[in-house]
Amino acid sequence: MSFFVETIDMDLGETPIENIFINDFMPMADGTYVKVYLLGFKYAKDNDTTLNITNEVIAKHLNIPLSDVLRAWDFWESKGVINKHPKDSEDEYDYMIEFVNLRHLYIRNNYKHIISNEETGSSNLYTCSAEDLVEANQIPGINDMFNSIDYIIRRPLVPNERKRVLEWIYNYNMNPDIIVKAFFHSMEKKGRRNLSYVEGIVRNWYDSGITNLEALQDYLKSKDEKFYRYERIMKSLGFGFRQPSESEMRVIDKWFDEWKFTIEVILKACENTKKTSNPSVSYIDGILSSWHKDGIKDVSAVKKDEENRSAKKSINSNVRQNQSQNFKTKFHNFEQRTSKYTAEELEKMVLNKRG
Repeated sequence: MSFFVETIDMDLGETPIENIFINDFMPMADGTYVKVYLLGFKYAKDNDTTLNITNEVIAKHLNIPLSDVLRAWDFWESKGVINKHPKDSEDEYDYMIEFVNLRHLYIRNNYKHIISNEETGSSNLYTCSAEDLVEANQIPGINDMFNSIDYIIRRPLVPNERKRVLEWIYNYNMNPDIIVKAFFHSMEKKGRRNLSYVEGIVRNWYDSGITNLEALQDYLKSKDEKFYRYERIMKSLGFGFRQPSESEMRVIDKWFDEWKFTIEVILKACENTKKTSNPSVSYIDGILSSWHKDGIKDVSAVKKDEENRSAKKSINSNVRQNQSQNFKTKFHNFEQRTSKYTAEELEKMVLNKRG
């Protein structure tokens, strides 16, 4: 007796990707590198020994140069998420790819961090080199992070400060956008741009298990309502990486403090950004100003107002259509010369003229 599973020609399976990759590693990578990782991971999960997958196959499948595939594997190996295992071949690019379990990687990194600080007393923490800084500056997500920090503290970070920030990302397993939020929180709450103070915030968030935006939002919702408001509103407008300016914060504060809107109503207004190609706090301020004048204060009132506007628009459309159909000019009363003849008589007249 033997057992086997039916195989089909069409690929209807699924490939589970760990959230750690999506949250922590994907933002720091070039889009082509992400595609190479995902396709390779998909082949690894297929576990089909009949397939002969090579770097050339991946390049052809993704319609990219072979050199991009090779650079992608070099990049992911440098990040520790894959291991290359050479085959018994003279071709140096003929190797097997082992995908590291990112959950285990996370546990190992954090376990090492705890051991080095609490038991041995020695420091095995990552120290950023000048070469690492140059490489990091070529990553769009890291570059965006530094630009945002420069804007928040109103001056550019010097190289040593940038290295220190990169060390936080590694040693505290933090996303770049969380580092930006820490700087903004430091400036907004305490008016402090000192890196040691910001690192204290990062460390506290790390100790609280906060390493991504979702966890930070839950934390702020319970600890810092005002900061949470800014976070949610900017994200709903599509500005998840950018912090609000001072003028934008004053406008947002007005919605809550003067107009007494709830976060639900404001987020409902933010949904209207689909109607514009240039969403902004000013655009939402115009919507909320109209609702404030009309006495609209909750989501149910917003929905009722939208239904009334839709019904009114439909009625006006029907009225315009009826007016167009009923509108007549002096030419509507004009009686054509041919109106007193039948179709047969007209056809006979045409034939006689031709004859």
